[in-house]
Amino acid sequence: MTALAENLGRAALEGAAARGTLTVEIFSDLPAAETAWRALEADPAALMTPYQRFDWVAAYAGAGIAAETRVLILRDEAGRPRLLIPLAVGRLGPLRVARVIGDRHANFHMPLFASREAAAMRPEELAEALVRAGRQAGIDAFRFTHQPRFWDGVPNPLSHRGQPAPSDAYGLLLGPDAGATLKRVFSGDARKKVRAKERKLVEALGPVRHRVAATVAEVQAIQAAFYAQKAARFAALGVTDAYAEPAVRRFITAATAPVEGRGPAIEVHALETESGRVLATFGGAVDAHRFCGMWTSFDTDPELGRFSPGEILLHRLIGDQSARGRRALDLGVGEASYKAKTCDETIELVESVVPVSAAGHLFAVAAGSAVRLKHRIKRSPRLFAVAQRLRKLRRG
Repeated sequence: MTALAENLGRAALEGAAARGTLTVEIFSDLPAAETAWRALEADPAALMTPYQRFDWVAAYAGAGIAAETRVLILRDEAGRPRLLIPLAVGRLGPLRVARVIGDRHANFHMPLFASREAAAMRPEELAEALVRAGRQAGIDAFRFTHQPRFWDGVPNPLSHRGQPAPSDAYGLLLGPDAGATLKRVFSGDARKKVRAKERKLVEALGPVRHRVAATVAEVQAIQAAFYAQKAARFAALGVTDAYAEPAVRRFITAATAPVEGRGPAIEVHALETESGRVLATFGGAVDAHRFCGMWTSFDTDPELGRFSPGEILLHRLIGDQSARGRRALDLGVGEASYKAKTCDETIELVESVVPVSAAGHLFAVAAGSAVRLKHRIKRSPRLFAVAQRLRKLRRG
């Protein structure tokens, strides 16, 4: 990352790289960019993740989590939009640092590209356009985290020479036949075990069903159970419950609200009994082609643990998404045994910094060192165990 910062800065400050043909358009709020944004994401040629849908970003920004927003649209010589980046600009000491809107709630922070061809732009040209945009907007540096190296088989120019992220994401491709997809993803033995657990669950609690929330009332019921289940889980671990924050709940309420003709930005699933008891939940950012898992929870009743309701719901979820025509599903960033057992793809992530000001160059060097250290800790079982012990001591 340090090398990236130095190279980009040298090109910008010394004019070593030729001026690109991209022009920069900066919007100070989301509504001003909405028409162009929705036109881009509605185009079948667009290359994007569900986290860059206008409805997802608008719900996040409207909740007050992102202090100051900016939307960058880069256009070619003919005036056609090539890419759009929604940004949250915040203070880091004396610096103004821009990040893609979503923070830890978005697993992928990639731009919205108008097409696969648009994503093939030279990384140097994109960096030079960002430096010009940063100067116009008074930004010292752009920090791009959770950048996939490839998306849908296309290289992401923002990942060029990026530093490996501490953790990657995990996903799987879905087929048009739900039954065939489940057979490919789960071994015969795994499917047999899940069926046995579900039979025992039904014997204990009666019939269960997989519900995809379609009304406000259904969303509220499932989310109430999710918040309670997460609170119990975090309390048992001695971890702060991030979902208890009012702003986060405002975001989730807005993003899960049914939208006529488009569907919600976040889809909510539950495994529940006929009486309405929610045994497990799953929420994910969605578009027409992909389900991106954002959260999951399960009833912490010890008597239910032996039935693995979360695992049952995951099987139902994968079958449902395949049957509804989505092409891919991912389970987000971070290591977990259920991800390793389910997913057949590792989505490699990187982090990079594009410095704009002199102070932004210093920030890039410091950020690069921090990412390398965190990556080393997360990838070393011994160092990670030490870090976990230190974290527990600090909480205690």
